[in-house]
Formats: sequence, structure tokens, C-alpha cells
Amino acid sequence: MRRFFLLIALCVTFIRLLAQPVKDVKTPTIEEKTRGMKAYPGFFNFYWDEHKGKIWLQISRLDSEVLYQPSLSAGLGSNDIGLDRGLLGATGGVVRFTRAGNKVLMIQPNFSYRAMTKDPAERRAVEQSFAQSTLWGFTVEAESKGSVLVDATAFLLSDVMGIANRLRSMHQGNYSLDGSRSAVYLPATKNFPLNTEIEATVSFVNNDGQAGEFVRSVAPTSDAITLRIHHSFVQLPDSHYQPRVFDPRAGFFDISYFDYSTPVYEPIEKHFITRHRLVKKDPTAVVSEPVKPIVYYLDNGTPEPIRSALMEGARWWSKAFEAAGFRNAFQVKLLPDSADPRDIRYNMINWVHRSTRGWSYGASVVDPRTGEIIKGNVTLGSLRVRQDYLIASGLLAPFEKGLPVDTANPMLKMALHRLRHLAAHEVGHTLGLAHNYIASAQGRASVMDYPHPLITLDQQGNIDLSDDYTDEIGDWDKVSITWGYQEIPKGGDEHAALDKVIKDAAARGLTFISDRDARDPGGMHPNAHLWDNGKDPVTGLRELMKVRAKALAQFGENDIRPGMPMATLEDVLVPVYLMHRYQLEAVTKVVGGLYYTYALRGDGQVVTRPLTKEQELGALNAVADCMSPELLTLPDNIIRLIPPRPAGYEYTPELFHHRTGLAFDALGAAESATDLGLSFLFNTDRLNRMTEYQVENGGLGVTEMIDTLISRTWKAPRLKGLAELIRQQNGQMVLTYVLSASVDDKASFATKAQLRYELDSLKSLLEDMKGKRLPDEGNIALALERMKNPVGAKGTVRTVVIPPGSPIGCDEE
Repeated sequence: MRRFFLLIALCVTFIRLLAQPVKDVKTPTIEEKTRGMKAYPGFFNFYWDEHKGKIWLQISRLDSEVLYQPSLSAGLGSNDIGLDRGLLGATGGVVRFTRAGNKVLMIQPNFSYRAMTKDPAERRAVEQSFAQSTLWGFTVEAESKGSVLVDATAFLLSDVMGIANRLRSMHQGNYSLDGSRSAVYLPATKNFPLNTEIEATVSFVNNDGQAGEFVRSVAPTSDAITLRIHHSFVQLPDSHYQPRVFDPRAGFFDISYFDYSTPVYEPIEKHFITRHRLVKKDPTAVVSEPVKPIVYYLDNGTPEPIRSALMEGARWWSKAFEAAGFRNAFQVKLLPDSADPRDIRYNMINWVHRSTRGWSYGASVVDPRTGEIIKGNVTLGSLRVRQDYLIASGLLAPFEKGLPVDTANPMLKMALHRLRHLAAHEVGHTLGLAHNYIASAQGRASVMDYPHPLITLDQQGNIDLSDDYTDEIGDWDKVSITWGYQEIPKGGDEHAALDKVIKDAAARGLTFISDRDARDPGGMHPNAHLWDNGKDPVTGLRELMKVRAKALAQFGENDIRPGMPMATLEDVLVPVYLMHRYQLEAVTKVVGGLYYTYALRGDGQVVTRPLTKEQELGALNAVADCMSPELLTLPDNIIRLIPPRPAGYEYTPELFHHRTGLAFDALGAAESATDLGLSFLFNTDRLNRMTEYQVENGGLGVTEMIDTLISRTWKAPRLKGLAELIRQQNGQMVLTYVLSASVDDKASFATKAQLRYELDSLKSLLEDMKGKRLPDEGNIALALERMKNPVGAKGTVRTVVIPPGSPIGCDEE
């Protein structure tokens, strides 16, 4: 009974407690919450809680727009994956912090759709029609005088760079972020008046233990990889920047958006160029000092003599700004030890190390509202210079007496010359400039082209590298910077002034053709290509083949340093044997080609101009010449010098394809070289154009191209030895491409009809040959057997990819 009454008393007490009003829990002030923490005053004040390892962010700019930019400050080291030191995150952009009750939402507005009007209702209608992105949600933990304090740690340690998704998409492993192995990285966490910089060490664990080869090649263990992500919050520029309307002829990158306040009789999509802000101190002067110069800083971890070469090349741009009317407007300095390269106030030239050779980049942090470049960020791969040195070694065979001293080292001279050009090229991207791939056909008019070293033979017939690269920016570079950066006098007609710059340049033979046209495997502009030289691609190819012949004639053990394994001769042989790779590709663009410009109505430029059949035939025969068995047959003295690779020296994708086990494969080398031309000639877009151009303007047709190739392979005179095996192999490769194209869904019906006709003709030819008991009757029987199943044909073979003048790589790139 006693227990019963005790239970009743407890219930009554509990009911009374429930009936009492709940007292409000007072939100602490920021000063109370952060007591004992280390304060970092600056753009966004933040506090470091040493005991809990947390960053507390004070947000006082609620509903104000700021720039947020994540980046990768410590990379993976694999070019193939692209997670490089200095990589800018795609999630960067303008954000604002909006409070909703006890939450603060980090919202990224949608600047792709706008209403550029003073009418708030019209602006609101557009804003509410398209989605925004909420990047994160925080909980308010303290507040004082309109400011709130949030725990930002979880956000800072999150995968804002999309690292796990990238690894999974590239089949490198099922990685996920492990918070227990991630933490704030204080050495790179700083605060400044105009920007807040916070860095985090983030670790990713492999959930299934199956890691890809790229990760395995660079990480201490593929079970876990640790990188560092940097977060930048930056004050946006003021409203005094004047955007410049994009012109497709001028060679600049652009931003674009849809302006729904545009009158119906004008284009709704608006385009503006990306560029740095540059204003004259004296607007009335023809040449003036700038109010604030553009200053770039070179990574102080760059060693000599590379450091001096990069600084010299980057400084070439000062001449372009002088041509645009600015004195001392562009400067390059070494980054001080006290400065942080991640600080968004510093335009950076970063020197990045990877396990494999690869791309360099010129990226920018851009104000998406206007196109103003806030930070230029160049990333240069350190292995490039070694590849250039290797190429020069293969050309010169310089090691008869050991390693040349630096002062008399022509290979080092060429490699450093290339680095000067590379620095200028990538900095050019961060000034707002796109690639100009027609410049090499206009007197090497721009560093924004991809330059193949200009290699010639001197009067004694020796290889001459004295004019390998240019020593300054080109005429087009001055045109583009003048167009983009010159200050138009107040009251002047900006459109007329800028249009005059482009028209005057065109009158001098200076124009612009960029990436999409030149990089397309089915490209058609006869003068726009990567890594080529000369106004006429066929002439350039013939001259380069003379250099190739000389380099192969002298090729031997003097092409590698004393003490190196003889097997490493293949590393040097590949870029020499395939020296013509890109010039040959340029020649294929003449076949089924079309000359054109980015003309605007009324500007007087040529819009399109068809090529003659004679031009196409000349190019086709030049390609066929490069497939000649005599030209592709390596002499026995070279083949005998290359043994299997010893332990410690792995076979890499940059060696020739071997079907002979560990032994050097001379047929594999020839297969790679033949595939170069055929893979581009039989591009389906090209074949379809040829079919149409043949009837439109009498161009070279598909049947005539294939007849020419069959005459140079199946109908060619029989040879002896290795050359005969290469002739037979070339015939099978031509058949492979015809079979593959005949069943390609992208091929038009008219193109397929011509391919079908050629297959029937070739079949009749081979059947006639079969009964004559020719020495290559087995090769003929194999071809006839393969023709029974065209669907099984593969359109290309594995081809080693070795860029001739340097590694493939600029931008995006």
C-alpha cells in the first residue's frame, strides 16, 4: 500500500511539472559563446575552438552577396584524374546567407536568368521562375547586434569539390568522405579585410578495396587518400566595372545569361567578355599608367632555371598592354614568403607536380554578374619540361660524349624556351583569352595557339632548333588585348572603335579560330589546328618529314645518356618516329575541308570558301605518302638496339603497342603511324561532308579517296621483308576502316552507298587475286573472310599518343 501512495505522489508531482509554463532558453551572445576561443577577425570573423576542433563562423552580412570559391590546395598527383593542386571548384560563385528562424541557409542565386530592370516585380518574376541552389544549412548557436554565429565545421569538412564522385565516375574506387579522418587545417586558415580563407584536410576511404590504377600509382595506400580543400569567401567588386559586349571574332571567353527584360525585337541572350578591371590614371592620354596594375605572382617553390623562364614568358604580356594604351599595367613578381597563394587577392602562377605528364591550365575566378576576373590562377605541370628535353634529345642524338654542360645544352635551351611560351599561353587564358588555332598559319601570330617547335635543316643538312619558338607575344595577341582592354574615351562610340580593331586586323590577315573547330577529329578548317606550323599544312608536313628522316638516320645509342638501359631508347624513338603526328592530322582537314571565318554581317570577311579538288587530292596523297612501307620500316640497326625493358622500367602507354610480348614490335610502330592518318580520314563527319561537297562543288568524293588508298596498299607492288609485312598490314587497316564506316549509324545513306560500292569493288579485286597464287595469298584470304562480318570490324587500333612539341596541354581548358 505504501508503494501505491508513493507512486500516486510521483504522478501528481510530474503532472504539476508539466503544467508549469516552459521558460524560454536564452540564445547566448557571440561573446559568451566564443569565450576562450581563438578569434580570427576579418571579412567574416571566425573563431577556432581548439578543444572540439571546430570553426565557428560569424555571419554579419545576412542577405548580402559575397563570392564563394572552393579549391584544391593539396592534390592527388594524377594527371589522368585531374585533382590537381590549385584546381578551382565548379561550385564557386555568388552566394548569400539568409536567416530562416534558427537556421541560416547558404543560397546560390541563379544568374543564368535575369531581368536587368529597376522594376522589382519584374525581377522577382524571373527569380521565382527558375531554381536557386541551397548549398548548406547552418543552425544559429549565438547572436549579437544583427550578427549570428554558426558551427561551420561540417560544411568545411564536406566534399564540396565532388572528389568522391569524380573517383567513382573514373572507376578508381568506391570512395566516400571519412569525417573521423578529416580536420581543419590551421596553417592555411587565415583572415583578411576583404577575404576569409579556411582550409580543411579531408580523407576519403575506399569502401570495397578495389582501387583504380591511377590512384594506386600515386597514393601511399589506395585504402585511404587525404587531400586538402580550401574555402574562400570574398568581397565582390564594386559596381564601377564596365562590362564589354562579347564579339566572336575577338578571341575572348564570355559569360552569358538570358535577360527577360529585353524587348522582343532584340536577342534575349546577352554575352560579355571576361577580363580584369583596368582603368587609366589619365583617360585623356594615349598611353597612361593604370589606376591599379594587373599583378601576377609566381609560385616561390619553382626552382631555377625554370623560375626565370616562367617569369620572362609571363612578362611578355606587358607589350600587349602597351599596345592597348597602358604603361606598367601588367607585372609579374615572385610570391613573397608571407603571402598565401590561395589568397584570392593574388593572381597566381602555380608550379604543380604529378606522377604523369599532362595538362596545364589557365583558370579564373570570375564575377558571374559582370564577367570581371577577380583572380587568375595558372597551373603548370612540372613534367612538361622533361618531355621537351626528351624530344630535343631524340632530334639531336647529343650524348656521344656524355651529358652536355648547361651552358652548351641545346636540349635544355629548347625546353626552357618552350616554358616561356607556356607561361605566356596560360597567363593569356587568365587574362580572358581563348585559344587561337589559326595563328600558326598567320606567321606565328599568337601565343594562344599550340606551337609545334619550328625545326629545320641547316645548309649542312643538320637539324636546326635556333628558331624553335617565338620570343614574344604575337601580332594577334596585341590585337586581342587592345580590343578587350583599351579604354574608350568618354562619349566615344565603343562599338565602332572595337569593330575597327577587328577589321584592321583582318585586313592584315589576322583572324581567330578556336577550340571547337580545331580540336574536332572531324575538323575541316585547313589552317586551324593544334601543334602545326606553316600557312600550307601539306608543305609543312613535307618539311617536317625531312627532319624526321634525318633524326632517324642518326638515331642510335647517342640518343640516351651513358649508363641508361638500352631499352629506354624506345622512349626517345616514339616522339621521333611519330614526329609528324599533328602536322599529318592538320593535312587530313584539307580532305573534306572548308575555309571559313567567324564573320559578322557586313564586316567584309570571307564567310565560307570551298577547297578545290586539287587541294584535297594533294593532301590525300601526302597522307598516303606517310603510310609508305619504305618510310615506316625501321632499319635493323635501330631494332637491334632495343631489348626488352629491365626490371624497374615498366611498359607505359607512351611506348609502341607490342604484340610480340616483351620484345620491341616494329610492326606495332608502323601500325600506330598508319592509324594516325586513317583514323582522321575516315571520321564519319568528314565522309558525310565529302559526299555532299562532291555534288555541291566538285570536291573529292569518298569513292575516289578509297580508290587512292587501295591503290597505295592492295594494288601496290609487292616488297620484301618487313616492308612487305607493313604493306599487307596497311591494306588490312584500310579495309578495317571501310568496314567500320559502312556500318556506322552516323554515316548518311549516301555515304554508306559509296562505302558499299567500294567494298564490293575491293571484294572483286581480292577474289581475282586469290586465284593467282600470289605470295600474300593468305593475307588476301584473311581480308575476304573479314569482309563477311563488317559489324565486327573495329574502327581504330590502339595508337600511342605522344605530342610532338610538348605534352598535350593547355587550358580548358
